[in-house]
Amino acid sequence: MSLAMSSERLLELAKSRAPADRERLLLGIVELCDAGDGAAAMISPEIQALLNSIFLGLVAGAEREIRKRLAEKLSNVDWAPAALINVLALDEIEIARPVIAASPLLKDADLIRLLVEATVEHQIEVARRPHLGSSVVAAILDAAEPAVMTALAGNTSAELGPPELKRLIAHAREIAALRPPLSRHPKLTDDLALQLYVWVGQALRESLADRFRFDPKQIEAALARAVKESYSGAPASQGSVVMARDGEREAMEKKLIEKLYSAGQLRPGYLVRALQEGRLSLFTVALATLGRFEASHVQRVIDSDRPELLGLACAAVGIDRSVFPSILEMIRGLNGGLPGGGLDGAKRAIGAFGPVSPQIAATAFRQAALSV
Repeated sequence: MSLAMSSERLLELAKSRAPADRERLLLGIVELCDAGDGAAAMISPEIQALLNSIFLGLVAGAEREIRKRLAEKLSNVDWAPAALINVLALDEIEIARPVIAASPLLKDADLIRLLVEATVEHQIEVARRPHLGSSVVAAILDAAEPAVMTALAGNTSAELGPPELKRLIAHAREIAALRPPLSRHPKLTDDLALQLYVWVGQALRESLADRFRFDPKQIEAALARAVKESYSGAPASQGSVVMARDGEREAMEKKLIEKLYSAGQLRPGYLVRALQEGRLSLFTVALATLGRFEASHVQRVIDSDRPELLGLACAAVGIDRSVFPSILEMIRGLNGGLPGGGLDGAKRAIGAFGPVSPQIAATAFRQAALSV
């Protein structure tokens, strides 16, 4: 079939709303993409006119699976219409992900627009994009969204210099999830590593000390300075300072959750966001509030070897079965591998999302939590 005939046939299919014709249209486009003439053929005026005339219409009315296949196919090409790539980048995250990660047609201005207009999940993918430019890095730091900054901290190819790393380290004081990727960052300097040392736990302190060979006097001075600057008038013991700070944080988290709940703004998606930010205690309070559970019961279950009980609690508040494995993985990562049970425990937990109502799941959780 000649190129002209191919174009005519594809335009005819583009006018049809039938799902089968939409599928054939996509396959026809894929055939053009894979044609022997390659990219040179795709940038010809005739083909570009065809692409511009049908692609946006295709995406606007196409089913999810077709949009997903199209995004995967176009994620690395440089000849697709830029408008189409931007539309796909704003689609639901599973469709947008390959385009955000790799499309050469997304420029810094497009990425910054995603940071402003798209969901947190889209913003996280922007932050993970290889070789991220300085203007996009600056936009991420200015917005200061914890989950997005954490993704940026793990992007070793992004244009992060000492000033940018210093800003991330300042946020690491409050955002625990930032600390591990920052401690491993290849651009971390001796001075920045010493600043980070103050806010991390023992395991990361040992890693930083091995990597940078700090002078003990430097460490002592840095710790003393941080305590003096942040907690003027507090007890001299660093442990006492941290305990007081933890208690203050828990009180603030409870007030925040109560406020969201009273305003009708506390939803299941907030639980995922709390974990993405590395805030396990916030997740615990939010789950207890949503389910009207005892917070101590939720905490005991999280610290147990029975993840199926956590599954019951999540099912009771409306968490989808497909989302729970990610929740369990994040909690284990933040809580030393607990709740335990390994793969078998994870399978048991999925079983908690059976054909029962949220009310029954909540009742079962309350009863079972008493035995933990």
